[in-house]
Amino acid sequence: MGIINTTPDSFSDGGALYAGARLDLDSALRRAEAMVEEGAAILDIGGESTRPGAAPVSEAQEMDRVLPLVERIAASLDVVISVDTSTPALMREAAARGAGLINDVRALRREGALEAAAATGLPVCLMHMRGEPGDMQHAPSYADVVAEVREFLCERSDACRAAGIDTQRLLWDPGFGFGKTVEHNLALLRGLPQLAAEGFPLLAGLSRKSMIGKLIGREVDQRLPASLALALLAAQRGARILRCHDVAATVDALAMLAAVEATE
Repeated sequence: MGIINTTPDSFSDGGALYAGARLDLDSALRRAEAMVEEGAAILDIGGESTRPGAAPVSEAQEMDRVLPLVERIAASLDVVISVDTSTPALMREAAARGAGLINDVRALRREGALEAAAATGLPVCLMHMRGEPGDMQHAPSYADVVAEVREFLCERSDACRAAGIDTQRLLWDPGFGFGKTVEHNLALLRGLPQLAAEGFPLLAGLSRKSMIGKLIGREVDQRLPASLALALLAAQRGARILRCHDVAATVDALAMLAAVEATE
């Protein structure tokens, strides 16, 4: 899953696709084309930054950022379009314009989101987040982070089923870096097999995350080797979708893992 942020303030690539104060749709489409060429099977388009401390944006602003690019990609590329949003109106509109997956960091907890997601008929990725982006890193605490994440995602899956979303349409994301310390993130990575055992496809987003900086002191633009290591560790522990910024390098690393596993 290649990441395309249409935001000016995302932690890694915020503003990269902007010309002045406006999103450059041509540049965004070229980024999408390059990611597909490199091997991305899914493109995840987000219009609201969820980095720690991020401020919310209006519904209209988020839709203005995301929908034109969804339309352009749907008309041009053979790829699954994921929309990274918690906004019910955007879920509905994006589905109508060609999106194939809803990726919600709030696990459909925003008012109206369950109903909107059910109405689209699309698969949904439910992510665990403690708090909101603005405050999620203010001293997060867990007695057992793996057990608590699993319990939360089970509860949200039950809510989805009650709203008419079939189990076969649900994916799980443990939410690395979303209301978690480095120690919590490492425990979740070690505990991925326990989450995978629940039977839902797992998405892991570890690319360029701040835990890398905290563990080995690398700045965002120096985190590729560690991101690849984390991607491989996640894949070995049951992740089936890897959300990443560096598609070509991640695809190559996974190809090597697949070659080794094929000989075992």
